[in-house]
Order: sequence, then C-alpha cells, then structure tokens
Amino acid sequence: MIVDAPVRRPDPESEEGTRGRAFRAPGTYPDLATALEHFHLIPPQPDVAPWVLDHVARNSLHETATGWTWKFDPHLFSYTLVAMNEQLASVKCRVAVLRGEHSVVVPPDTAAYMYELMGRVSPVVTIPEAHHHLILDQPLSFVAALRTLLADWEHSVPFSRG
Repeated sequence: MIVDAPVRRPDPESEEGTRGRAFRAPGTYPDLATALEHFHLIPPQPDVAPWVLDHVARNSLHETATGWTWKFDPHLFSYTLVAMNEQLASVKCRVAVLRGEHSVVVPPDTAAYMYELMGRVSPVVTIPEAHHHLILDQPLSFVAALRTLLADWEHSVPFSRG
C-alpha cells in the first residue's frame, strides 16, 4: 500500500530545487514543551483536531543526551539507488495507491502517472475530503478503503505483468 506518497515524472530541475529543503536534519530542543511548539505538518493542512496534532507531536519526539528531537531519518529519501518510477514500474507484488482528494503531494496528474507505471492494473483509491495526512483528517474513510482492498487481496488473482 502506497499511502499518499508520490512517484513523479522525472524532472531533474524541480527535484534538485526541492531535495532536502523540507526534510533536513531535525533540530534538538532543551525541553519537551519547546519541541512541541515547533511541531507542524509537512505539508500543512487544515482542519486537523488540535488534540490529534498534540498526540502525533508527543509520539514523534524522543529524549536524547542533548535534548528532545524528532523520530525522523533525514536521509529517508536518499536510500534508494533506483529511481522511484523505475521501482514502481517493475514491482512484482500486488500494490495499491491511496491518496487524498485534496492532496498537494499526490495530485490527480501524479496519481494518473503512477497508475500508468503500474500497468493500469493496480487500484488507485482517492479518499474523499482528505488531504495528504489521510489518517489524521479522514480516519474512518481511510480505514474503510484499506479494509476493502485487503479483503480481496488474497482472494482474487492478480494480473501478471510478465
């Protein structure tokens, strides 16, 4: 399951311009309260309940010898040696994409490109009224879509791409 994670058409100019800006090394804060003040969603999105954000923030931090920092690997997007579009086009297992209707990360044209890469045989499911953080703003719709896909996952015969 790919959950609102983009595989974009190759575009070296825009990739080089945005690589690493949003996901640099996480900062360290002297105390939990200061760290919590710095929490925000990337990308930002409206209408997430404050108690949900507080819960996510508290569970996204850990204490180190030098203070509080985020549980995040800043090298997350540099591990792969093969372009994501090549990986998606050559995947041999079942795959499905879930995206938010209002996602700025996986807009309709990106979803269409991913569908093409998957040989037009894997589902791309749009969660109504959801932004990028599907589970935060439309948890019931997200779970319903996920359960629906998984209910048939082992019972139908997948299309073979050869």
